[in-house]
Amino acid sequence: MYEQLIKKIREIYRDKDIIPLHAPVFCGKEKEYVVDCIDTTFVSTVGRYSNSVEEKLKLITGSAHAVAVVNGTSALHAALLLHDVSSEDEVLCQSLTFVATANAISYCKAGLVLIDSDPNTLSMCPQKLEDWLKTNTSQDKDGITFNKFSHKKIRVCLLMHTLGHPGHIQEIQDICQKYNIHLIEDAAESLGSTYKGKHTGTLAPIGTLSFNGNKIATAGGGGALLIQDEVLAKKARHLTTTAKVPHKWEFDHDLVGYNYRMPNINAALLLAQLEELDRSLEIKRSITKQYESFFKELNIKFILEPSECSSNFWLNAIQLDSKEQKESLLEELNKNNIQVRGLWKPMHTLNMYSKCQRTDMLVTDHLYNTILCLPSGVN
Repeated sequence: MYEQLIKKIREIYRDKDIIPLHAPVFCGKEKEYVVDCIDTTFVSTVGRYSNSVEEKLKLITGSAHAVAVVNGTSALHAALLLHDVSSEDEVLCQSLTFVATANAISYCKAGLVLIDSDPNTLSMCPQKLEDWLKTNTSQDKDGITFNKFSHKKIRVCLLMHTLGHPGHIQEIQDICQKYNIHLIEDAAESLGSTYKGKHTGTLAPIGTLSFNGNKIATAGGGGALLIQDEVLAKKARHLTTTAKVPHKWEFDHDLVGYNYRMPNINAALLLAQLEELDRSLEIKRSITKQYESFFKELNIKFILEPSECSSNFWLNAIQLDSKEQKESLLEELNKNNIQVRGLWKPMHTLNMYSKCQRTDMLVTDHLYNTILCLPSGVN
């Protein structure tokens, strides 16, 4: 199987010397826009490209509002702050996620409650979420949900769409409404993915995106908040621009704000990338079809998009029979200059989050031990 897989990947990527997991590709107007940015000297947080990126994101996602920020982590942090998350609160999130999701919660000094994943979407499991809430929480006369043991308010549920595949957003949204918990979508990996025709990040009142160098569209760094409420969007824009009060020359600030605005030079790069998004999605689906057909012949489980969803297949992945088989493939393919990776270490296995409240992690541990991510870039 090793030789067959190496041959297939080299066939897809035209036998490049080193095949990266997901490298950026610049084939549009990136140089033109960045040079224009330099020539006009608008390289920082003021300039037309930052505004153009927000308009383009609204067009792509159907979001009512978009606020461009420096990275996906800052977008998550701002999203939590918009819901007033503090040390008096707890936030529910899945253990199988990139560490930024958990870190953003920690920035707010809130407690984490880690939830197991669903074996099909790889995202948060609705049943495990509801079971934990039933067992560990109670509601006061106003319907506010509190942890029966820590006595903290369960303020937010943070759902991450894993590897670009939409999670069980509708079921989780229903649970959150039942318990009066705010829902935030971490759509960092899922630009271009939809759930029942709606773009990920727009099904909850607030969603976040990432434009890191390994994403389907990059600003070098970069992130964004997708917001459906005008008042919240205005607050987000104020909060992420150091809470500066508009004035021709005075530097006045009315609350503790954050210097999170996406610089114009990053936005110039991103705008060109977003203009090529449809082409990138088309290429990624073509790569996915080749992988799917190949692994079907080998009788190896290929991770497909959930029903009623369209995934961007940010990272194509397979599920193997054992941890040993995964480790063996990791070693063999990387030795042959083909970058393959496992999933992130689950949050409950990291030292700083190992003592967090959590559900059982039977599915999460199994997914971590058996899933292998394959080269998936559009290069």
